[in-house]
Amino acid sequence: MNHSINRPARSGSGPVVALLLFDGLTAIDAVGPYEVLSRVPGASVVTVGKRTGLVRTDSGMLELGVGHTLEQVSHADVLVVPGGDVRELRADDQVLEWVRRIHRRSTWTASVCTGSLVLGAAGLLRGLPATTYWAMRAELAGFGARYVQDRFVEADRIITSAGMSAGIDMALHLAAKLTDDRVGQALQLLVEYDPAPPFDTGSPEKAGADLQRLALDLLGLPDAARTGTR
Repeated sequence: MNHSINRPARSGSGPVVALLLFDGLTAIDAVGPYEVLSRVPGASVVTVGKRTGLVRTDSGMLELGVGHTLEQVSHADVLVVPGGDVRELRADDQVLEWVRRIHRRSTWTASVCTGSLVLGAAGLLRGLPATTYWAMRAELAGFGARYVQDRFVEADRIITSAGMSAGIDMALHLAAKLTDDRVGQALQLLVEYDPAPPFDTGSPEKAGADLQRLALDLLGLPDAARTGTR
């Protein structure tokens, strides 16, 4: 029988965050938001997947642990869906029904990178502004969402973020929503999130077509999926 996850004793009345894990996820998409949201006062983060145990990230070099099955978690205050290789996930009826079920009662539902395609496949983004990984903008539009080129986009109870590192921006915004701006600002300092990258190529428009192709080669994205390249 489905049941809501028991809150750890330390969480008090704080939010429960359900973090969906799956084989092929991108590590930073899960770990970046985890580092922020796990430090929200009173919050607890539970990792959820189709089965407990280890899942392997898209690089094949890192494993993350799933603590609870989908059947064990029927409610969470916050749902976070990371990205990565979501081709199987977005066609998995069990996962999509779980996402819809959690979203019905969540305060916030969030995605990182291609995790927005899972929300789209679940029917949650129709008619809403949303963002995703830059190379997947056309795929996102295919789910009825209006692509917005921004680090994160809030629409109703859903917050989508762009690729990988943008999940940290989203998580800081979400942390402030769960508490207040002062806590959000303190969490940004806590994780020392003060980007000063050595290059100015963090968007496809700045990088240009050659670097876009190289980035997707390094990511191992199949040619058929390269909808964002120009």
